Amino acid sequence: MYTSRFAAAACAAFLVSFNAAANAQDARQNTPGEFDFYVLSLSWSPSFCEASAERGARRSRDEDGRSRRTGNQECGERPYSFVVHGFWPQYEKGFPEYCQVPAPRLDRNIVSSMLDVMPAPRLVFHEWDRHGTCSGLSPRAYFDNVRKARALVKIPSEYLDVKEPLTVAPDQVEEAFVKANPGLTRGAIAIGCDNRRLREVRICLNKDMSFRDCAEVDRRACRREQLVMPPVRGG
Repeated sequence: MYTSRFAAAACAAFLVSFNAAANAQDARQNTPGEFDFYVLSLSWSPSFCEASAERGARRSRDEDGRSRRTGNQECGERPYSFVVHGFWPQYEKGFPEYCQVPAPRLDRNIVSSMLDVMPAPRLVFHEWDRHGTCSGLSPRAYFDNVRKARALVKIPSEYLDVKEPLTVAPDQVEEAFVKANPGLTRGAIAIGCDNRRLREVRICLNKDMSFRDCAEVDRRACRREQLVMPPVRGG
């Protein structure tokens, strides 16, 4: 009887502790400004546009807010290479999203000012609504940080002017970025892919814009042996 009561008491204590921890996490979840670090996602634009054309989805939009229509700004005549897909607040495990609903209105002047690095207005709006609202910053301050983060990362020279399809290994791309960016480690970068193409490079940054390792992001990296980087349009 004593053992049974002790076990029941221990179980109850565990549940109280577990619920308290869960509630603490819930209190933090989706609270603007309450996060651990950022992920800068650099999308290889030729892969995005090639995949969009293959799907032939002229009347739909993908989950990251960019129109799949072949005539959108990103997939037009301008030869985009790496572009900013997003700048995402992250927890050590998981991430917040849609932290203010409805999101504070985004001035169209800010949108226009970002189109050189995020070449689709819908992408800019979407990234603010889903991720920027979790930064705890004003729209202007958030997008200033997006630009600072992009300026911080140097693109390796071998990926600046890709004129022909390029076959690469994810490890090779990671190593090139590490060599081009002092302070960046292999634990702070992850390659994203589809079934055959390099889609994006994700780089983890502290709030002060210094590089930092991010185990969960790194674990979700592409594990394929080889990938294709389609050439930049007009190459």
